[in-house]
Amino acid sequence: MSHTILLLQPTDNIESRSWSDYENTTECLEGICRVYEEYLKKKVPAQNEITYDISHLFEFIDDLKDLSMLVLDNTTYTYVPHNKQYVKESIYKLMNNRLNNQH
Repeated sequence: MSHTILLLQPTDNIESRSWSDYENTTECLEGICRVYEEYLKKKVPAQNEITYDISHLFEFIDDLKDLSMLVLDNTTYTYVPHNKQYVKESIYKLMNNRLNNQH
């Protein structure tokens, strides 16, 4: 697995930009899900349990001003950029694998 940097800008305000780094891509994808879950907790603070459909997560990702992942290529030692579409496809695969492994 490769070191991954998440670049996130939720709004047009450049002050909203942030970055996080993760040991691998899976941790980064889980981090994106946590960002969405925190957003939901703030939106509906009285709700004790947060559940959501993956389509709502994808809408959230699409609504972000910017979201990119930089994944370290261990052969060239450079970071490869990935866009929102890649992130959504990767989250879908991750969740699908987890569902299949539960059965």
